Amino acid sequence: MTGTTTQSTGAEQLRSRIAAELARTRARTALLTEAVDEADLVRQHSPLMSPLVWDLAHVGNQEELWLVRDVGGREPVRRDIDDLYDAFKQPRRDRPTLPLLPPQEARAYLLTVRDKVLDLLDRVAFTERPLVADGFAFGMIVQHEQQHDETMLATHQLRAGPAVLHAPPPPEPRVRVDAEVLVPAGEFTMGTDTDPWALDNERPAHRVLLPAYVIDAAPVTNGRYREFIADGGYDDPRWWSPDGWRHRREAELVAPMHWRRDGDGWACRRFGRWAPVRDDEPVVHVCFHEAQAYAAWAGKRLPTEAEWEKAARWDPATGRSRRYPWGDDDPTAEHANLGQRHLWPAPVGAYPAGASPLGVHQLIGDVWEWTSTPFRGHPGFTAFPYREYSEVFFGDEHRVLRGGSFGTDRAACRGTFRNWDFPIRRQIFSGFRCARDARPEEAQS
Repeated sequence: MTGTTTQSTGAEQLRSRIAAELARTRARTALLTEAVDEADLVRQHSPLMSPLVWDLAHVGNQEELWLVRDVGGREPVRRDIDDLYDAFKQPRRDRPTLPLLPPQEARAYLLTVRDKVLDLLDRVAFTERPLVADGFAFGMIVQHEQQHDETMLATHQLRAGPAVLHAPPPPEPRVRVDAEVLVPAGEFTMGTDTDPWALDNERPAHRVLLPAYVIDAAPVTNGRYREFIADGGYDDPRWWSPDGWRHRREAELVAPMHWRRDGDGWACRRFGRWAPVRDDEPVVHVCFHEAQAYAAWAGKRLPTEAEWEKAARWDPATGRSRRYPWGDDDPTAEHANLGQRHLWPAPVGAYPAGASPLGVHQLIGDVWEWTSTPFRGHPGFTAFPYREYSEVFFGDEHRVLRGGSFGTDRAACRGTFRNWDFPIRRQIFSGFRCARDARPEEAQS
């Protein structure tokens, strides 16, 4: 009886956790969609983004497809809208012309779907079927909605008009951070086989051997990036790849997105408010090409994805890979700037509790960090539960970003989590840090 009781208790704890995560996530969705009026909900604020009302119904449709229909085996709620909210069938630029559910109807649809999900959650057996083991399908839906919440947050950044989102500023610096950190040569475990809600592209765990390298102890700051601009970095093709230089010229890039000249300095727009650029904050809204050009100008390079993950997860004392830089515990407000708790990156040194054992800071939260690695599957990759989540994006067109931003929720962020985008994208909350090969005398120290 003891084993049965333990299993029952574990299942109930999992149900409670899932219910709490679903509710917490939906509250964020509501905040982002209730902050604006109906006209703003249905308007397309940028051709790069969907109307907010499309994202709103889309998260409900995915919840219905995977939880109500697949896990629950229930009858469809709205089969007639499946094609409207299929991200592969409906390019973002075309979504404003579709017969989308109006806001009131979309909200009613979400409520109906959620009621059915909570009903089946009370009854579902967490069997060995991969889709339901450890509540995976529910975790996948939580992460999916949180990813769309971050996308909607990026849409808010692009919208014109007065500020409608509010949050306190991030904490001030608490420690002085070194410029660089040496990561010794050796193997480490990349990816995961054990995180129950890890997505397919994070799996499987595998050993990777890296030579010694040096990585920035913090993301590149606005102050350092301003030096690149002042030194003519945007006007000198020496620092840019051929593709990057072509894009810089065609897009007429002169500074990070949302920056403008302000007297002798710069100002940036954050969710409808203009403020002076602060030098000790990580630079945000730069594309891969800008990051790569800065790194070349600084005499460095972008880290590979494996280098980023070793710096974020490897514990030199034990040789094991942690879930996060600080350990295996979930992030708290002391560890990282996550979850839209603040509306911009925190200054360098604001989260000493989140540093890795090697002394690398702010690897989680603040800004997604570009790496030099094209998006591909780990060795032994298997698509699950569908190819369209990540496998169809594999190839040279996308670059991997790691670490999460201030707009990333803790449910969709960990040391193995992988994001990807086109190298020209900068409406996302993207920044970077640099790396370089270790010099012989450094590697031997």
